Amino acid sequence: MTAPAACATVGVVLKGYPRLSETFIAQEILELERAGFDLRIISLRQPNDRTTHPIHREIRAPVLYLPEYLLHEPLRVWRAWRTARRLPGYRAARRVFLRDLRRDPTPNRIRRFGQGLVIAAEAAPTLAMLYAHFIHTPSSAARYAALMTGLPLAISAHAKDIWTTPTWELAEKLADCRWCVTCTRAGHAELTRHAAAAAHKVALVYHGIDIERFPPAPARAARRGDAAAPVHILAVGRAVAKKGLDTLIRGLALLPPDFHWHFTHIGDGPLKRQLAELARSLGLAERCRFAGALPQQDVRAAYRDADLFALPCRVDTSGDRDGLPNVIVEALSQGLAVISTPVSGIPELVEHDINGCLVPAEQPQALADALLALGRDHERRERLGAAGQRRVHAQFSHRATIGALQERLAAVVGIPQRDLG
Repeated sequence: MTAPAACATVGVVLKGYPRLSETFIAQEILELERAGFDLRIISLRQPNDRTTHPIHREIRAPVLYLPEYLLHEPLRVWRAWRTARRLPGYRAARRVFLRDLRRDPTPNRIRRFGQGLVIAAEAAPTLAMLYAHFIHTPSSAARYAALMTGLPLAISAHAKDIWTTPTWELAEKLADCRWCVTCTRAGHAELTRHAAAAAHKVALVYHGIDIERFPPAPARAARRGDAAAPVHILAVGRAVAKKGLDTLIRGLALLPPDFHWHFTHIGDGPLKRQLAELARSLGLAERCRFAGALPQQDVRAAYRDADLFALPCRVDTSGDRDGLPNVIVEALSQGLAVISTPVSGIPELVEHDINGCLVPAEQPQALADALLALGRDHERRERLGAAGQRRVHAQFSHRATIGALQERLAAVVGIPQRDLG
């Protein structure tokens, strides 16, 4: 591939950077850098994770941190306004912001306009385009900056951001952007439903994982849940409602006493203590481990040690839901049998009794039945895991998915498509 010109810098607007829960974005950034794209990361927030992913150490792009709260850096925001108000698109951006503010009269809306001012004043002069991950808050700040400066805007929409953004805002952002990619068919259908005449701008581009970071796992022991060989059950993901981890713990409590198991959850989040307390209240504390966030090498080792991966995702009461959790892709890459739910984009990868097991969301008994059936059947676990691994290698490796995004970015920053290869 011919490298993009140095002046064709893409400003990648993120909620926060680096974030352990968004390694799929870091993987994308790294692959774009390897393809020759010149990137600048623009982060709405300072990092708050205690550890980082190895991928973050490989990324070379400089990071511009915006004022997370405008009152913390008033002079910086004022200076940005002094610069931005002279831009040819400032009045149009202000009109859009005031219209948005009437429909969403919140401090968050004001904050995004202030952050847009800073992007326009501090970053835009060196950029060829803005590319925002998530169609809610990052795209709001990026959209205001794009309107002020005339820079093209592209968007990557995911899951929660699609389902919790008002329909008027989805439609207007899609009308204003050059293009939008999203990572599930369910998300694609929702966006095109609201896009009207802009539906042609929305494309499905799955997230992939770096297969080289997840080489095939060694053969697993034939554990079937007897006292000498308890089944290892694993879940990885933030401790938030949409992951359905409380359903999983309640399902574990329904397993029969002659089936021996232990459970590990990897991930931090606001519900971590509640989940541990739920396990204690159900008499499961001795068989449940809540490990918190771990480095990638430890997560990979946990995939390899486990017999079953369970993540019974749900739609939260707020409408929040997963798209296609990357941890399911990672688990399948290790030949690990997966139990999940037919929520959002999960059935686009996991097909029941072909390369995994799907049970209804929020039904602990159905989950317990699946855990027991697969836990006692090593051969079926191996068959499903091997099929899942083949599917990931064929369709969900980063090399299989990144090309479509490269072509779209290259078209906007002026790199001829024929130079991509």
